[in-house]
Amino acid sequence: MSENLTRFGVSIPHSLLASFDSLIDKSGYANRSEALRDLIRDYIVEREWESDEETIGTVTLVYDHHIREVAEALTHIQHEMGDAIVSALHVHLDHHLCLEVIVAKGKSSEIRKLADRLIGTRGVVHGKLTSATVGRSF
Repeated sequence: MSENLTRFGVSIPHSLLASFDSLIDKSGYANRSEALRDLIRDYIVEREWESDEETIGTVTLVYDHHIREVAEALTHIQHEMGDAIVSALHVHLDHHLCLEVIVAKGKSSEIRKLADRLIGTRGVVHGKLTSATVGRSF
């Protein structure tokens, strides 16, 4: 995507800029502009999620498949809310634990509802919803 760039000035305290420069250096950014663009994009994605627009996200789950009926419960929830699910990935981590990553698309409220139900399922050791965007705002 080739787009015209706009330069603008920003006034911030020296200590804040020094902290920012240190973080972007550790993160491997080529320059401040790249880091600022990512921060602005993250801010826009947060606003999209607050306004309940159509968006996309991932639900990452780690669960113990030896817990009675956890796999069946997770599958049942996914079938109930299947219209929002784009894809799912299942990985066997070890003898007890599985990792599941579910990609969901739709209104942010529906994706949150799906994530809450999945993460709250008995046997889920850890769960996290990661918000993303379909990119229409950029």
